[in-house]
Amino acid sequence: MNLWTLERHRLVRTNRILLLLGAYLFFGAAGPLTARYLSEILGRFGGDVTIDVPDPTPADGITQFVSNAGQLGILAVVIVAAAALAIDADREQAIFLRTRVRDAWQLLVPRVVTVTAAAAIALLLGTAQAVAVTVALLGPVDLGAVVLGTGLGMLYLGFVVTLTAAVATSTTGVLGTVLGTVALLLALPLLTLVPGLAAWVPSELLGAVDALVRGTPPAEVLPAAVSTVVATAGLLVLARWRLARREL
Repeated sequence: MNLWTLERHRLVRTNRILLLLGAYLFFGAAGPLTARYLSEILGRFGGDVTIDVPDPTPADGITQFVSNAGQLGILAVVIVAAAALAIDADREQAIFLRTRVRDAWQLLVPRVVTVTAAAAIALLLGTAQAVAVTVALLGPVDLGAVVLGTGLGMLYLGFVVTLTAAVATSTTGVLGTVLGTVALLLALPLLTLVPGLAAWVPSELLGAVDALVRGTPPAEVLPAAVSTVVATAGLLVLARWRLARREL
């Protein structure tokens, strides 16, 4: 069994794939439902307080999906990626694997690609479900914008996985990798406060599908896409270099 097959089996047999699918599919249904019945929900729990809610639009269904999946969905991706990429967390297994490869790329790439592909599939299925429920409850959405935005979302997931890989080479276990990666992802949007950097921050891709569905021109998200590709490549090289130099 080669390392590619091993990672696919590990993802399935440990049920990590269910964590990804469950997060995105749940919000794929819950997001549009929340948008459609928000006024009823607020009315039931608001007591005597009257809350005026605008009539929901199809874009609101996508917004609810993105806002929820963009938080817990990303957390699920980080957890699954950390479990796969904290290669040295188990010292005996790490020694076994390191003595059977010629380069750190052989340990790193199968894990990064496998987790990224699984996360992308989960996002794709969750988005498809969100669109289906939105169309059924609220009306049609711009499918072209959804497809482009989902592709950009997948690009961002690749960035998240490679960031996790880079953090994993600086920590001693899965928990440290999760906490370190989450801290960096939470800090990343702060770069939008720097004049001239806002359009280039990778986290702008997280809500790209929502922005595009609401009419944002694709050119406005292009800088973030370019910087994400560059950052992803750089993080992968950094992770490989640190993994190769790290001593057990």
